[in-house]
Amino acid sequence: MKEKSMGSAKEAPSWADQWATSGGMYDDGDDEAKAEGSGKKMGNVKAVASASLDKAKAAATVGAQKVKSGTSTGFKWVKTQYQKRTSK
Repeated sequence: MKEKSMGSAKEAPSWADQWATSGGMYDDGDDEAKAEGSGKKMGNVKAVASASLDKAKAAATVGAQKVKSGTSTGFKWVKTQYQKRTSK
């Protein structure tokens, strides 16, 4: 049996070949400049995300405390209403 070659000249380049980090079909050769710029941007994005996460945690904590307090108050109210009815 004859084996077919996987990379014949008539076949289109694979997705990996087209979008490879270097030497690909659409490579403009400016990878180092992009990497430096994206590193700075990622640092800024991470800092903003971290600050946002801290704010979200604080808001969730305050919200949980309010729910806990409201639930406790509600149970106390129900308990006193029940005691008023049963003590008569």
